[in-house]
Amino acid sequence: MGDSIIQTTIELFHYLFLIYSVSAIASYLLLAAISAIETIEYKRKNSYVNYKEIMSSNSAPSISIIAPAYNESLNIVENVRSLLSNHYVNYDVIIINDGSKDDSLEKLIEVYNLVKIDYLINEQIPTQPLRNGIYKSTNPAFEKLIIVDKENGGKADALNMGLNISNSEYVACIDVDCLLLEDSLQKMIKPFLEITDRKVIAAGGVIRIANSCVVKDGKLHDVNFPKKLIEQGQILEYIRAFLLGRMAWSRLNGLLVISGAFGLFDKRIAIKVGGYDKNTVGEDMELVVRMRAYMEEQNKRYKVAYIPDPLCWTEAPDNYKIFISQRNRWTRGTIETLRKHRKIGFNPKYKILGLLSYPYWFFFERMAPVIEFVGILYFGILIIFDKIRWDYAFALIILAYIFTVFFSLIALITEELTYHQYKKKGTGIRLLQIAFLEPFVNHPFILYAAIRGNLDYYFNKKKKWGEMTRKGMTKV
Repeated sequence: MGDSIIQTTIELFHYLFLIYSVSAIASYLLLAAISAIETIEYKRKNSYVNYKEIMSSNSAPSISIIAPAYNESLNIVENVRSLLSNHYVNYDVIIINDGSKDDSLEKLIEVYNLVKIDYLINEQIPTQPLRNGIYKSTNPAFEKLIIVDKENGGKADALNMGLNISNSEYVACIDVDCLLLEDSLQKMIKPFLEITDRKVIAAGGVIRIANSCVVKDGKLHDVNFPKKLIEQGQILEYIRAFLLGRMAWSRLNGLLVISGAFGLFDKRIAIKVGGYDKNTVGEDMELVVRMRAYMEEQNKRYKVAYIPDPLCWTEAPDNYKIFISQRNRWTRGTIETLRKHRKIGFNPKYKILGLLSYPYWFFFERMAPVIEFVGILYFGILIIFDKIRWDYAFALIILAYIFTVFFSLIALITEELTYHQYKKKGTGIRLLQIAFLEPFVNHPFILYAAIRGNLDYYFNKKKKWGEMTRKGMTKV
């Protein structure tokens, strides 16, 4: 009787793992196919668009670039110069110095000729108070720049201050260490203008890794491929996520997340739903879900758009300590958002958001590392009790590895046929090599960070945002 129960339990686990694995693989392949269709269509539609001519008009919608900064002295001057180099006409740049303890403010005052001004703040969202005040430049060349020095309240609080300060129709919320391409705002605002049958509430763009790239005068001067395996693995991971994932969800209008590194939002809707949540470490994802839920509850037609162009370059972790801390935070942010908005899940009232997007993110994003970890433990138990069919086990492990590599190769082919950012001789071979190595180089640390994130979320009451130490991009 006991042996029968054990055997039945083993078979049940086998079927559950099989069903989950087949479902995950099928969903990834389907998303990749949809992404390919969407990318091809986007390239066809936009191949002859002259963004500089279209968006050079002073009647273009107003945009505020909001960039929180905390102890960013190493890069702050170059990064602000990058933000001021955009070709868009009707925009301003709002830097929120969120209680920095370094000399970030002093550097900005010196380089950009800043003076303190009186500025009326429309405080629609509560935030931490100002510290030294608000600054503008005496140099006409920097008339678009606004510096806000406030008490520390965290990234979400700083972004909310930016929403209060901004007088624009749209806000581009970015990480201050990001480098925007000169035509990034032109491309990001385009969906808001051309989609007329529904309201575009937010748009995101592709994020690329700037490690080892060369920056000159606040602009990306030369794209280099980093030497460290951890950085190379993240490049491949970003290509997969953005080109084979988010493009598909954009076409399905089921996108749940826009990277906090760079996203454009309808300011009125963002303020209407209460701005960024200061009690979550995944404030970027949470705001998008809340804005979408609001539009569904108001029964209004809307879209969250996505741009496949590489519009923003950012510095990624170059050591495993920072890498694990970052992925731990991403895990906790996903859990927080899905728990906070659990009423959406499997709820027909929320249409695609509730019946497709939420279930996918729950089962294949939130639960994937947990199920993988349980699978590893289960495999270990079977070894202990000598219940392993090693021929089947090796076959399944090899098949899983082959699919992982195959999916990465699809991403690299898509990148090569579309934006081809890594043009230097030998880079293609190195990307192919990392496709075969990444499952061993980065994935174990991602899994470890995700499990730690689950444990920290449920058992560690002091939930930290996570450490991210900047080393600065290469400058010439």
